[in-house]
Amino acid sequence: MKRLWLTGYRSYELGVFGDSGEKLKVIKYSLKKQLNNYLDDGLEWLITGGQMGIEQWGIQVAQELKIDYPELKVAMMLPFSDFGQQWNEQNQGTLMTLKAQVDFCEPVIKAPYSGPQQLRQYQQFMLTHTDGALLYYDREAPGKPEYDAKAIETYQEQHEYPNNQVDFFELQDLANELAELENQAF
Repeated sequence: MKRLWLTGYRSYELGVFGDSGEKLKVIKYSLKKQLNNYLDDGLEWLITGGQMGIEQWGIQVAQELKIDYPELKVAMMLPFSDFGQQWNEQNQGTLMTLKAQVDFCEPVIKAPYSGPQQLRQYQQFMLTHTDGALLYYDREAPGKPEYDAKAIETYQEQHEYPNNQVDFFELQDLANELAELENQAF
């Protein structure tokens, strides 16, 4: 797989507020493990959006991984041209910083937000420009990623498209693994 679509929960859906905390530590640990596996299998492009949460954290982790995988490229594809404009100043600043760090950043729809059809067009773009997805989503905890999960499932009906879903059980296992590793470090 050369091009991976990374998406998932927004930060508020996971109860993560700010740039630190145990939940965020586990999520970034998971992202690093997942992306390392894809990179070892030949991943060239991580393609994601700019949503606060899994997408932005994925970009941050990918930027760190570029030290060991300098060939990795990161694209931030935004659904529409005024994406993030309604966010507070701090969140807009984070988005601007990440936009400057990625290898490629463009809106899929080069117009301001006008309705949900743009989000469906964005999903279609992501599906047709990637070879598979890494989706942080748990069917037992619906949220925004449910729309992407459904779009992926519909796309899979006619296309071979691997979808690796990371659910809360897997995150809990990784939290336990990380705690064990930290205990061994002492």
